[in-house]
Amino acid sequence: MTKRIMVGSVPVGGGAPVSIQSMLNTRTTDVEGSLAQLDALAAAGCQIARLAVPDREAARGFAEICRYSPLPLVADIHFDYRLAILAAEGGAAKIRINPGNIGGEDRVRAVVDACRARHIPIRIGVNGGSLDKALLQKYGHPTPEALVESAFSHIRLLEDCDFTDICVSMKSSNVPLMMQAYRLFSEQSDYPLHIGVTETGTEYMGTIKSAMGIGGLLCMGIGDTVRVSLTADPVREVVAAKAILKAAGVRQGGVNIISCPTCGRTRIDLIGLANRVEQALADCEKPITVAVMGCVVNGPGEAREADIGIAGGEDCGVLFVRGEQKMRLPYDELLPELLRQIEKL
Repeated sequence: MTKRIMVGSVPVGGGAPVSIQSMLNTRTTDVEGSLAQLDALAAAGCQIARLAVPDREAARGFAEICRYSPLPLVADIHFDYRLAILAAEGGAAKIRINPGNIGGEDRVRAVVDACRARHIPIRIGVNGGSLDKALLQKYGHPTPEALVESAFSHIRLLEDCDFTDICVSMKSSNVPLMMQAYRLFSEQSDYPLHIGVTETGTEYMGTIKSAMGIGGLLCMGIGDTVRVSLTADPVREVVAAKAILKAAGVRQGGVNIISCPTCGRTRIDLIGLANRVEQALADCEKPITVAVMGCVVNGPGEAREADIGIAGGEDCGVLFVRGEQKMRLPYDELLPELLRQIEKL
């Protein structure tokens, strides 16, 4: 089991539920716009949010946003140690930094002292696209071993300052590489892991890559907090993350919808019906499995483990519970009756 850190009020590691993160795409100087996006992220189920702090003006905006944010905020810092200190003073719940690229030991210690005084953890963010030149010369190109060695070199800088309130990420746009790096690191350390695939692309392709990388690691018991990186509205990252956590079996609650892929026996608009069921139950928090099947012959049997479901026939269908048919209905009444029955559950 990994160590536990606290990001504001959110526990990360040590057996705590896997938390969901996202990153704002507003300018940190836009306080009003950033707070509006934070409200949307919180409503979608996000638990931790990160903001870029590239300069002093952004650091001032970050402090103002911290005052009103519904979520604990992570300051994303590169190179300038003074910005990390300003963010810590401004209310950051976590600092994301690479200790090796902010200067000498005195600067690292200054950041550590600011974080220690306020009980703020530091995330070491290793990225396959920005490895140290010495590591690239040693390994030839980004490898799992190179990412892990980079992570431990940064960890040592913090440990030398007697600071161990640390979270680690080793991201790459290469899914197998990223997975191997996290597996290798987890075999050697108990620091909590922030897992994710970086630069994944659009919502469609990015969700697939993230499901492979994040979901695969979660199924192996690796990962304490996740961020799905998409070239899309950050809210969509949260939606995708929730789906991945549920599919990996590490988060319960909410409806699990199963549906068949259609075939020549299908006589109803199953694709449209399944989409309408999904939309209608988007906010339902009941921990149930709902089946939407296209064939009354095999549907109830194939989905017998579902708590409730519907299956279509020729202009009609059946509603079934645990594989047992309960009533036959006209096609137009399948969805309304399904929703009524779910309401009773």
